[in-house]
Amino acid sequence: MGNTTVLEETQTGGAVQLSERSLMGSALPPRDKKGMKPRTKAIVAIISLVVLIVLVIAGISWSKRGTVVVQTGKVGRQDLAAVVTASGQIKPPDVNLVNVNANSMGKITEMTVKEGDTVKKGQLLLRTEDVQQTASVEGQEAAIRTEQADLQASQASVDSAKATLNLQQANLAQAQAKFKQSSDAFDRGQELFKDNLLSRQDFDSRLSDFQVAKANVQSGQASVEQAKAQLQQAQFNHDMSAARLAQNKAQLMGLQNQLAQTVYVSPIDGIVTSLPVTVGENVVPGIQNSVGSVLFQVADMSIITAEVLVDETDIVNVKMGQPAQVAIDAIPNKTFSGKVTEIGQSAVSSTTGQTTTTSSTSGTTNQEAKDFKVVVTLDNPPPNLRPGLSCTAKVTTATRQNAVAVPIQALTIRTRRELEENQMDGKGKALAASRPVSELSPQEQARLKEELQGVFVIRDGKAVFQGVDTGIMSDTNVEVLKGLKPGDEIVTGSYQVLRTLKTDTKVRVDNTAPVQPPPSSS
Repeated sequence: MGNTTVLEETQTGGAVQLSERSLMGSALPPRDKKGMKPRTKAIVAIISLVVLIVLVIAGISWSKRGTVVVQTGKVGRQDLAAVVTASGQIKPPDVNLVNVNANSMGKITEMTVKEGDTVKKGQLLLRTEDVQQTASVEGQEAAIRTEQADLQASQASVDSAKATLNLQQANLAQAQAKFKQSSDAFDRGQELFKDNLLSRQDFDSRLSDFQVAKANVQSGQASVEQAKAQLQQAQFNHDMSAARLAQNKAQLMGLQNQLAQTVYVSPIDGIVTSLPVTVGENVVPGIQNSVGSVLFQVADMSIITAEVLVDETDIVNVKMGQPAQVAIDAIPNKTFSGKVTEIGQSAVSSTTGQTTTTSSTSGTTNQEAKDFKVVVTLDNPPPNLRPGLSCTAKVTTATRQNAVAVPIQALTIRTRRELEENQMDGKGKALAASRPVSELSPQEQARLKEELQGVFVIRDGKAVFQGVDTGIMSDTNVEVLKGLKPGDEIVTGSYQVLRTLKTDTKVRVDNTAPVQPPPSSS
């Protein structure tokens, strides 16, 4: 068997070389003396093309080393509105919403309305059993009638005593007159008897008349004093009867009030929005929010408000009279205009729902988030609303017309130290060398820790940090007061890039992908 010569391909530095090698024991067709075969030429061409593509890709990658892909947008002007959003419930003003609780323990015997009925002030709504109360009132009324009869009798006694006193006083006056007459006659008789002009018998007669008249005066005076004492006693008995009558009347008022508490009427004009009790059910007074305590609720729905809870970080921007839009869950795809009519001055605990004060809260409670009550009065409330419906209010706290604005996600925070360490010169070296913090003065440390708010502006293919002063903020955009002008191109995304992007970094703009907003904290 003869020797066979074959061609071998080797690649060196991207070039293909052919060499001959002899094999034993096989025979091959003779070579074409004019050159390589077509198949070999094709293989060589393909290999050369692949090598060229690899070199091109490597060159491009090398030239783009350190370049960050970003999304950008143009700074423009637009109308902005700062909005505070809060959730709560629909309810009428406090003066137009009345919960009627049980006044006495008893069983409901009559109900004249049902939930949803329109009622007038003073209209009877329900009654509870009143047998005991009625009996007590009737018994007390009978006692009063007895006392009134006693009072009339004592008054008659007083009148009789007065008449007796008057009679005794008249008798005394008559006795005094007779005493004076007999006294004068006796005095004249003494003079005549001395002159022997009057007989002894006439003198004795005059003396007797004088003594009798004197005794009658003394007796009349005693009778007058006795009549006065009788009148005083009669007057005292009369006053006692009058006091007992007044006492019984006061007791009757209390019993009548207990009887009246078995009758429940509407305190205002409105609608019965809640009626949780039924006929035959026992009511229990004095236990708030317990079964049988709240009998019914009447609401005047002519004025409708949305009572919402605003976070403490937003309440400082809410003012009286600010416009608001209220969305009611029960009425989807529609909002109702209104305005702020009340702002709570005390915080409401987000966990307990109770108003907190400095004196009543502990150190632990003070650390929790708090809300403030804000009441929005609707301008044109829809009919058939009910207290307690869930709602969301958006209060417009500020507006700007034709303001310079940027997307909120474009704003970022950097410290001075980060900016100075990341700022490069033309040779790619940091302009400010990083020194250990321990070598810096306290003032310098504080300055380097200062946080600056700004955006990254595209300049000559680089993202350059630009500090800005901001104004009001809408849901998606923020007003820029200083630092940017309309037409500036700024980096708007992605969120992951903005978190780590350094100033003076080379960037490549790719706005084909949508801008991703920062993740919600909730």
